[in-house]
Amino acid sequence: MPNQIPASEVATGFRFLLEETFESVHGAYLDKGTALFETLAQISASQASQPMGNCATIAAHIAHLHYYLGVLEDRMFGRDLSYVNWERIWAEISAVDDAQWADMIAELKADYQRIKSHLDDADSWDGITELSSMLGIIVHSAYHLGEIRQMMCHLER
Repeated sequence: MPNQIPASEVATGFRFLLEETFESVHGAYLDKGTALFETLAQISASQASQPMGNCATIAAHIAHLHYYLGVLEDRMFGRDLSYVNWERIWAEISAVDDAQWADMIAELKADYQRIKSHLDDADSWDGITELSSMLGIIVHSAYHLGEIRQMMCHLER
């Protein structure tokens, strides 16, 4: 019989990586002070709105992350995904003011806390959809964190 990892252990590993990506570095793959919320705290609304050539703004990346977390959460629980329109979300936001920027970060923090709370119920997950959705959330969020960190090199201070 093959060894099986208990769902609670998988959830612990996923929680560790979610926390690393979003809130505080544990040393898995980021340098100290470079988690997503630590990074966003260094970026003003005007910086988040700066165009990067033909690329999306940091604000657009955050809007995309918020949207993506909702989509993957819906996928995780087998909800309807007919509403998904990846192109639209990138076009919706490019520039933000201080209040919009603060609201976007607050929404992302709420998304993160909600997603993280699903790990408390991992013992009741049915299998591959929940696992692959949570892994997708971790990997995709880390990718956008990397994009944002690279964009910071080009921000006007």
